[in-house]
Amino acid sequence: MTSIHRSPSLRRAFLAAACALPFAAALPAQAQAWPGKRPITLVVGFPAGGSADMIARTIAEPMAKKLGTPVVIENISGAAGTIAGQKVVNAAPDGHTLFMASGSEIVIAGLFNPAVKYQGERDFTAIGTIGDVPLVLVASPASGLKNLQDVLNRAKKDGGGLSYASSGVGTVLHVAGELLNQKAGTQITHVPYRGAAQMAVDIGGGNLELAFFMTPTAIPHIESGKMVALGVTTAGRSRAAPQIAPLGDTPALKGFDVSLWNGLFGPAKMPPAVVARLNQVLNEVLREPEVWQKLQKAGVETQGGTPQALSQRVRDEVVRVKAVAPTTMKSSS
Repeated sequence: MTSIHRSPSLRRAFLAAACALPFAAALPAQAQAWPGKRPITLVVGFPAGGSADMIARTIAEPMAKKLGTPVVIENISGAAGTIAGQKVVNAAPDGHTLFMASGSEIVIAGLFNPAVKYQGERDFTAIGTIGDVPLVLVASPASGLKNLQDVLNRAKKDGGGLSYASSGVGTVLHVAGELLNQKAGTQITHVPYRGAAQMAVDIGGGNLELAFFMTPTAIPHIESGKMVALGVTTAGRSRAAPQIAPLGDTPALKGFDVSLWNGLFGPAKMPPAVVARLNQVLNEVLREPEVWQKLQKAGVETQGGTPQALSQRVRDEVVRVKAVAPTTMKSSS
């Protein structure tokens, strides 16, 4: 009978198998190292009860079930979400600290506020898009403005006599207004508010002519006749308000496309395998009927997608906001 030691080919096969055993045995341990037993902290840059917090809590529980480890929400409000952003930037890139953020925290705030030290492109790892919340431009019924062309005609005739409100300097609503000015060649004056509630009161009462709102916030007021819808800010019609035409359908605003998008991020330099796993789970969660329905009801048009697509979105946002930021800062000074 031929022995293993007398057969070079069998000896090589035996040695190869023996060498492979420790590596094979290590694979399950490496796979179990993340997420393991440690909870994942999902950081939100705004207080509990707001729309950002709602989105985070909607995805956290089903993600926890799929990952087999708790996903704990941590609300860190202040400085337009950038205090939370800085915490995530400083965290270990091991997948246990994540950031549910929008374009405002990742890109816009840093381009308007020199105190923000991080850069969205450089200091975060994109994991996946959650969804978009379209904006809508509305007019006060008392203004006599019935459509977007009325706005453009009056803005050019009055030489900048019109004004529009947003929820604050450097917000996506503000950027939408300045993009309108830039594309249409108008000088509609920006009036910053601290939030949507007082804006809605002033539009309904005729103290404001124009304002940008999140579509879910505006729809009840539009339906009650307290606001006149002039157009949504996305390139296509919104699923939440398909009856409202996009602003970009007007030739003067061709290519107009602004929305508040939300995505899942982590610190820079996260392991690709961890990013891939989180992206897979996020996409699976967004397809769950209960999650989909809850987000749709809140006006979030769910998307999902790859980390690369979200990274590209961040780059596109930087270009778009940089193009309007000088105009915006000048008009707000």
